[in-house]
Amino acid sequence: MKILILNILFFASIVANAQTIKGTIKDAATGKGIGGASIVNVTTKKGVQADSLGNFVMNGSGKLQLKFSATGYANLDTLMIASTDINHQISLMAAAEELDEVVIVSSSRTNSRIEDLPTKVEVLGSEEVHEENGIKPGNIASLLGDIAGIQIQQTNAATGNADMRIQGLQGKYTQILRDGMPLFGGYSGSFSILQIPPLDLQQIELVKGAASTLYGGGAIAGMLNLISKKPKLGKPEASLTLNRSTLLENNANLFFSGRNKKTGYTFFAGGTWQDPVDVNNDGFSDVPSVKSVFIHPRFFLYGSETSTVVLGYTLNYEDRNGGDMQALNKLSNASKAFFIQNKSWRNTADIVWEKKLKGNALLSTKASTSFFSRDVLTNSFGMGGKQLIWYTEMAYSNKTEHHNYVMGINFNGDQFTKKLPDSTLLQNEKNNTIGFFAQDDWKFHPNFTLQSGLRVDVHNNYGTFFLPRLSLMYKANQKITMRIGGGLGYKTPTLFNSEIDERQYKYIAGYKLGTTAEKSYGANFDVNYKTNLDGWSLTFNQTFFYNRIDKPILLETLPTVLPTPVYMFMNQTQPLETTGFETYIAAHKNALELYLGYVYTNAKRKYNPAQPNLPLIARNKLATVIAYEFSKKFRAGVEAAYTDKQYLDNGQTTTPYVFAALMMRYNIGKTSIVLNCENLFDYRQNKNNQVVFPPLNNPSFPEIWAPLDGRVVNMSVFFKLY
Repeated sequence: MKILILNILFFASIVANAQTIKGTIKDAATGKGIGGASIVNVTTKKGVQADSLGNFVMNGSGKLQLKFSATGYANLDTLMIASTDINHQISLMAAAEELDEVVIVSSSRTNSRIEDLPTKVEVLGSEEVHEENGIKPGNIASLLGDIAGIQIQQTNAATGNADMRIQGLQGKYTQILRDGMPLFGGYSGSFSILQIPPLDLQQIELVKGAASTLYGGGAIAGMLNLISKKPKLGKPEASLTLNRSTLLENNANLFFSGRNKKTGYTFFAGGTWQDPVDVNNDGFSDVPSVKSVFIHPRFFLYGSETSTVVLGYTLNYEDRNGGDMQALNKLSNASKAFFIQNKSWRNTADIVWEKKLKGNALLSTKASTSFFSRDVLTNSFGMGGKQLIWYTEMAYSNKTEHHNYVMGINFNGDQFTKKLPDSTLLQNEKNNTIGFFAQDDWKFHPNFTLQSGLRVDVHNNYGTFFLPRLSLMYKANQKITMRIGGGLGYKTPTLFNSEIDERQYKYIAGYKLGTTAEKSYGANFDVNYKTNLDGWSLTFNQTFFYNRIDKPILLETLPTVLPTPVYMFMNQTQPLETTGFETYIAAHKNALELYLGYVYTNAKRKYNPAQPNLPLIARNKLATVIAYEFSKKFRAGVEAAYTDKQYLDNGQTTTPYVFAALMMRYNIGKTSIVLNCENLFDYRQNKNNQVVFPPLNNPSFPEIWAPLDGRVVNMSVFFKLY
């Protein structure tokens, strides 16, 4: 009781003698209040947060050393005198060069902070990307699979192709961008996410749901934007990553960057050498042979304080080969043994020019040209083709006190041309689209921001598309944010998608007469709650989604008297719909990180009433991650995911399974050593199920619903040269 009385008296004396420091924290460039900024007493380590207008009040007395900080701004330390009569005005400078410490979303086209966007954007930052470089240096497929609502699905047992499905929709409905420019899709099939190494990336930005207003056709399920690293003034970088796995995968990746006031550069070069592996000893590869090279230099020219030019070039070569192990090992008796080989080259040149105008206005132009060549060879059939993709854009954006808007025009297209001689039924095709877009984030109330946008696309083959979008964000307080939004989208027909076996190309006769573009409707609602509790940083997010695609296009077999099949793409009369929700809780305290996520997806193909469930979409998926940093040298983490039953095309269901992984990282000076084990329980579809059906010289494969490669351990070494 004495202790309680003393504490009460002590607290009362503090209150009686306390003064306050009050003021407003503003953006140094715009003068706009920075909501949610933090103010910390350097001596006591105690602090407060500013309100939505940047205003704050803090108890104190005498001279206090205070630290002001906010996401996207450089920290400020200053000495202040407590007084009830002074209203301090604090200005923070934007930390544009410190992208590894802030979350600036370039996919919004306005370079906004993530917490200011009415459209929910999920960002995998530099820390996650860097960690993936030690776990899987060759590509980003497994990193994307860790995101709630994304399912990475292998589509071919021989070549290991992978499809990225968002909110239950197939990969063809997701737009993949590199630095805001579409360079993938079409004839490149489902290889895109398997060919992008993480060491070259600064962050990955993901929008789930309709995103066509800013990025046009194809962004029905969502949009994935891969942001390349940029050089930092006075902070040159050089690093090397080497990796080896028990499944005979070898990776070597090298990255350099540097900058002065006038020029800068980044340079990435990497390669993968994967030997074929027959995990279940059935004579066929479960892991294909892969030989790839990826080179990506970029040059930055800083003409003045307000102008930047970026020149980039990408070279990507890959030789991917899977099938009968005799054929892959080039044995003498393998002349008729089955294999599928894809050899591809991608050459891309791009340029970006940005000019800061008066106030916060920005004018930007972009242009890119990508030449993709792919040769398909099997033991019974071969073909080759070329795809040219081009993209140009001009956009103007500006920020005022209540508005943050962007408007622009772009012209893009692609052209597929067969290489001759050729025996396929495929036809050459050419598409181009001119698009006009405008979007405005209107903060009409301190707690409300309305995002409205409209895009008009004119396609040379499929007409005109109007794509409106609306989103509303409500910030109830510093802890609770709600967003609701929806929009329209479309997808024009294409001869290629990730679900087609290469052997089918020979018999694809194009589109049924009258085939039209697919059109979509999508809506999302989410609630986000963030708080600090007893030293814990807690985040809770609940998202609901709905997507509908009218006249979905499928590849159908035509009735024919010919001994070989004939396929054509055609619209279905009934729609494709997906509904569901995502729930996750993330917690962080000191060196401990926790994550628990759950996704429910109900995907229906109403054009098939006999088997209405969309195949290979898990109805329920649960994932958890626990990571702990024992010291500055040692960090370890474990993750596990439960995948519920999935429907097959014939209506049968698969077996639920658990996938677990363990990672340990040890730092020695500028060197990091990572030991990682994927699929700890060695769950494989090919363990108890046949995955190759005769005839063996032209086999058929079942739908792939679980891993084929089994348990795999890899060790990587990351050298930070400087």
